[in-house]
Amino acid sequence: MPALVLLGAQWGDEGKGKATDLLGGSVDYVVRYQGGNNAGHTVVVGDQKYALHLLPSGILSPGCTPVIGNGVVVDPAVLLSELSGLNARGIDTSKLLISGNAHLITPYHTTLDKVSERFLGKRKIGTTGRGIGPAYADKINRVGIRVQDIFDESILRQKVEAALDLKNQLLAKLYNRRAIAVEQVVEELLGYADQLRGFVADTTLILNDAIDDGQVVLFEGGQGTLLDVDHGTYPFVTSSNPTAGGACTGTGVGPTKINRVIGILKAYTTRVGAGPFPTELFDEDGDKLRTIGGERGVTTGRDRRCGWFDAVIARYATRVNGLTDFFLTKLDVLTGWERIPVCVAYEIDGKRVDELPYSQTDFHHAKPIYETLPGWSEDITQAKTFDQLPKNAQKYVQALEEMSGAPISAIGVGPGRDETIQINSFL
Repeated sequence: MPALVLLGAQWGDEGKGKATDLLGGSVDYVVRYQGGNNAGHTVVVGDQKYALHLLPSGILSPGCTPVIGNGVVVDPAVLLSELSGLNARGIDTSKLLISGNAHLITPYHTTLDKVSERFLGKRKIGTTGRGIGPAYADKINRVGIRVQDIFDESILRQKVEAALDLKNQLLAKLYNRRAIAVEQVVEELLGYADQLRGFVADTTLILNDAIDDGQVVLFEGGQGTLLDVDHGTYPFVTSSNPTAGGACTGTGVGPTKINRVIGILKAYTTRVGAGPFPTELFDEDGDKLRTIGGERGVTTGRDRRCGWFDAVIARYATRVNGLTDFFLTKLDVLTGWERIPVCVAYEIDGKRVDELPYSQTDFHHAKPIYETLPGWSEDITQAKTFDQLPKNAQKYVQALEEMSGAPISAIGVGPGRDETIQINSFL
C-alpha cells in the first residue's frame, strides 16, 4: 500500500484541504510535516465549512488518524482552541497524535515576529505575525522548546532562560519593548502539559510501523512549493520546507517508502504576502478572479493576489518535488471568460526563458509570455466525469497537463466534497 505526499505546487492556497479530505476516507494516517498555524485549509463537508490552521485535514475523516509531525511548529493555545472548536461541532479529535520532537511557538516568538516586521518597514517579508519564523530560527539555533519539554519543569525553565537571555536584550534595547519574564513563559507552557499529554507520541515509530504493515499514510504539506525556504522565491518564503523532501525530515520516514507525490494546482495563480508574481493582475480580471474564487486567506484574512495560470512554476514544482500527479482545483472559477491567457514562458532582458530562473534578480524582472486558450460559459459544477466537461474546459485541462509535466489525475469543479472529477486513482 502507498505512502503519498500531497503538497502545494504554487504559492500555497491551492486547495490542499479539499484534496486531502478527498483521500482521507481511504487512508489510515494524515500527517502534517511542516509549517504551523500560518497555513490554512478550508474543507467543505456537506453544508458545513471547516477552516483548519494547524490540524491535518484528515481529522475530519472518521477512521483516519491525524498526526502532527516533528517538522511542525506548534502554538499550543491555537491547537487547543482548534480542537475545542471541532469538538463543539461534533468532530472526534481523540485520535490526534503529536510528535514529542515538534517545536513550540511561545509568546516571545509571536512578539518578536510582529515587532521585527514593523521594524523592517518597506523591507518586510509579509509574515503572518504568528511566530513561525522565530520558532524555526530558535530550532536551528538550538535554543528551541520542544513539546516533550513541557513535561519536565526543570528542563523547560533552563531552555526558556537560555532563549530569553538574548531576546530580552533585543526587545529592550533595539525594539524599545518590555523584557519578557521567564517565569511567566514557563507557567504558561506548563499549563498546557496535562491537556496535551495524551496526544504526544513517538510518531516516527508509529508511522514507519504503519507503512511496513501495509497501511496508507498521506503526508500533507502546508503553504506551497514557491514558498519553500530553500526552493522558493527567497526571501519571500516561509521558514520550512513544504516541498516533498520536507515530508521525510518532518516525519522521520525515509524517501524510499514514499510511492507518489501529488501536487495541487489552482487553475489560475494566487499568492499572499510580498514577493515576485509574474502573472499578477491589477485589472478587472484580477478582481473577478478574487471575487468568484473567494480569494481571501484562511489564516490571515488578507486578500490574495491573483493572476493567470503560470506553467513555468508548475514545471518547476514537478521538477523539485518529483511529482507523479497533479490535482487541479477551482476550474469552475474560470467559467465565463471568453478567452483565458496562460503563461508558457518568461521574457527576461529581451530573451525567452522557459524554466524558472535561479537568479532572484532575473525572476523579479520576468515578464509573462502568454498563450490564449478559448474559454467556456457552461456550468461545470455538476460534472462527474472528464467527458462531461465542456470541450473548451477539456482542452484547457489538457493544455495545462502538457505544459506542467505530470498527469492531472483529479479536477475540482466546485467547493463541495463531492464536486471533484477523479481521472486516475491516487491509491
